[in-house]
Amino acid sequence: MRELEKATWTEADFEVMGWHDCRVHAVSIGVAEDGFPWNRVLLDLDYIVEWVKPDAGRFSFWITPATLVFDEAWDVTGELDPMNNLLEIADLHRLDPPDDKPDPLWHVEGQNFDLRLRAPAYTQYLRKPPIHSPAAQYLTQSERGGPSFAEQPFT
Repeated sequence: MRELEKATWTEADFEVMGWHDCRVHAVSIGVAEDGFPWNRVLLDLDYIVEWVKPDAGRFSFWITPATLVFDEAWDVTGELDPMNNLLEIADLHRLDPPDDKPDPLWHVEGQNFDLRLRAPAYTQYLRKPPIHSPAAQYLTQSERGGPSFAEQPFT
């Protein structure tokens, strides 16, 4: 695996990031601690840093537990299908504002869920160095250290 450029990513990196098939372990929607009436939306996920194409056979993956944070979130809406399967991101879209307010519309399109919110930006913290997974696109609870919304990168 190539060395990671950094362990904290933002919306400035959006064009080089991808969330396809990233497993979501937990979602938190809460009020910011500084007293402003803004919400914070946090996702605890397994971020696939690299898909390794095999010469033959199956893909393998470099994966790290990550916290994706949308600060100053508003107009948060979503749907959750019956929990027959786990949550997995299909794609994360940054859409132009649908009105005269400057914040983009973020659409987390998922398998079994759909989340939309307005926020000026996001920060994603990679909490551990990537772990190689020979077949699975997610980490075990022991590999990832359990659920977490820690906003601390590993470096």
